[in-house]
Amino acid sequence: MKCLPNTTFQRADKELFALETLHLAHALIGCRLVTTIEGVRSSGIIVETEAYGGAKDPAAHSFRGETPRTQVMFKEAGHVYVYFIYGVHYCVNIVSEREGTAGAVLLRALIPDENREKMQERRGGAANDAVARGPGNLCKALGIDLSLNGEYAPESEKIWVEAPRDPLPLPILRSPRIGISKAKELPWRFYLANCASVSKGPVGS
Repeated sequence: MKCLPNTTFQRADKELFALETLHLAHALIGCRLVTTIEGVRSSGIIVETEAYGGAKDPAAHSFRGETPRTQVMFKEAGHVYVYFIYGVHYCVNIVSEREGTAGAVLLRALIPDENREKMQERRGGAANDAVARGPGNLCKALGIDLSLNGEYAPESEKIWVEAPRDPLPLPILRSPRIGISKAKELPWRFYLANCASVSKGPVGS
């Protein structure tokens, strides 16, 4: 983890996820995402996120209201929203906002942390910096699929978030979101500066 200081982590509780969507997208940078799949624990440090709103964000899945696919986005903050895209990739989000109001933070990139060898194996031997770069690769590296959709991170034994025990003075930048066609001008992407695991995209400020 060359671009992060050494730290210890503790499981995040409801208080973290109660933040407004943009604030949560910022606060998740430097946290650790953990999965336990078939008894195997692996994790990575979150270094890139994107915020997605509800009825006011045409790029959000929840823009047109609640559907069978998006109902998780309307649950209590801290739920996990996983979807399948392009018939190839899974993407994982952390639900934000109060129950009944949609919002979510897409997790775009990680620095591999625990069980890096397993993460690389799941990714077919990808290099360490690239193993969880991009939301689809992130999910593959941590073994995330639709079976985790709807998990509640503060209580789940399959997927959860751990926050640094002490605040980290991280150089976090923000830029427009990437890989979308609507509302792409909104500066709702957050990422760790000078980090090789971050997706290639517009330079932030």
